[in-house]
Amino acid sequence: MDHAEKVDQDAVLRARTMLLESGRPSVARQVEAYRVLAVVSPLTYVPKLVQALLSASYEPEIRDLPEARLAWRTEAAATARRVDESDPNRTELLVRALDAYRFGLYEVGRRAEGMAVCEEMAEAGRWGFEHGQVQHPAYGHWPLAVVLAEEGRHGEAAEICGREVDAERPLTPGDNSFWSLVEWTAALDAAGRHEAALDAFAELVEVTRAEVAAEDKALAIQIWQLVHLAGMLDAAGSHGEAGAIRQEALAHLAELDLTGEPKSWSNILSWWSTLLALSGRSAEPTPSADAPGPAFGAALLQWSPDVRKAYFDGLGPLEDQVEALRQDPSSSLPELVGLHRRLTVRTAVYRERRSHRILKPLRPVFDERVALARRLAEREELGRALTDRSMFLVAAKQYGEAYDDFREACTLLDR
Repeated sequence: MDHAEKVDQDAVLRARTMLLESGRPSVARQVEAYRVLAVVSPLTYVPKLVQALLSASYEPEIRDLPEARLAWRTEAAATARRVDESDPNRTELLVRALDAYRFGLYEVGRRAEGMAVCEEMAEAGRWGFEHGQVQHPAYGHWPLAVVLAEEGRHGEAAEICGREVDAERPLTPGDNSFWSLVEWTAALDAAGRHEAALDAFAELVEVTRAEVAAEDKALAIQIWQLVHLAGMLDAAGSHGEAGAIRQEALAHLAELDLTGEPKSWSNILSWWSTLLALSGRSAEPTPSADAPGPAFGAALLQWSPDVRKAYFDGLGPLEDQVEALRQDPSSSLPELVGLHRRLTVRTAVYRERRSHRILKPLRPVFDERVALARRLAEREELGRALTDRSMFLVAAKQYGEAYDDFREACTLLDR
C-alpha cells in the first residue's frame, strides 16, 4: 500500500534530511524523523522508531522521572506491536519493548497492567518460537515467572521455570544454567514440592562440579551451592547427607585457603547474595497479590522495581526494631537473633547491589550475628551464623577466616 500521499511530502523531506545531518542526530530528532517515515515506509522505519523510543526512555534527563520514562515506553510497546510479522527480528524487538514497558508499569505501581504485559511477552515469545524467530521455547517467559512468584503463585512460576530448564537439557558445563535452576528450585520449594526442589538443586551442583573441574566456574560458587544444598538436606531431615556435603565444601575451602581461585573471575557476588537471600525467605512475609514480595531465587535485577524498592525501604524499620530490642533488657534474645538475621540478609543484598567492596561495610553486621548466636548458646543457630559469616568471607576473599568459621560450624551442625 502506498502511504506517501497521506503524508505531507515536505515533512517526509525534512525527516530524511534530519537523518542525513552531519554527526548522529539526537535521540529526540531520530524519534521525530522516524515517526514521519514509519507512516511512509513501515517495514523499514517502524522497527527503527521502536529502538529510538526505547533509547529516549533512557535519556539522563528523565532518569528520575518514572512517569516520563513510562510515556516513552508505552509508545515503544504500541509501536513494536505494529512491526510486520515477516520481520525476522520482530519477536526480539517486541519482547524488548514490552519488557521495558512492564518495568515502567511496575515502577509506578501499576501491577495489574504489568502482569498483563508479562503475559503478552510470554505469548510473543511462544509465537516467535513457533515461527522460527527465536530459538528458545520459553523466550519472553521469565518476567512472568518472576511476578507470579512475587504474588505467591509459586506453583505457576515453577511450571514456567521447569519448561525453561527442560528446554536447556541436557545441562552441560558452561551452559550458565545456574540462574534458571536456582529460580526453579526456589519456586518448587515455595510451592511445597520439596523433594523436586532438592533434585533440581542437586542437579545444579553436579553441573557445577563438572564446570569447576574444567575451570569453567569459580570454586567459590561451588562452595556456596554445596552449603545451600546442605541446608536444604537438613531441612528435609537428611542430616547425614548434609554433613557429607558440608565436608566436601570444607575441603574446597581448605583448597581456597591454600591456593586461592585457580583462575581470575569477574564479579561473582550475585551468586552469593542470591543464595543468601533465598536462605532467608522463610523469615520474610508470605507474598500475595495484595502484598507482593521478592521472587527469592531470581537475580535481584529481575525483581520488579516496586518490590525491590519496598524490600530495601524495609531496612530502616528493621534497624530500628533491632536497636529497640538491643536496648530493652527484658527483650527476647531468640527474637533479636531472628530479626538480626533478616537485617543481615537485607543489608548484604543491598550492599552487593551498590558495590563489589563488601568486606569493610558488611563485616560488623556478620560479626554481630555470630556474637548474638554465641549469647543464645544454641548449637544449630550458632552453626548457621558461622556458616553465614563464612560464606560472606568467601565472597570477600578472606579464605583463611572463612575456613576457620566453617570448620567450627561443621562441628556444631554435623551429627
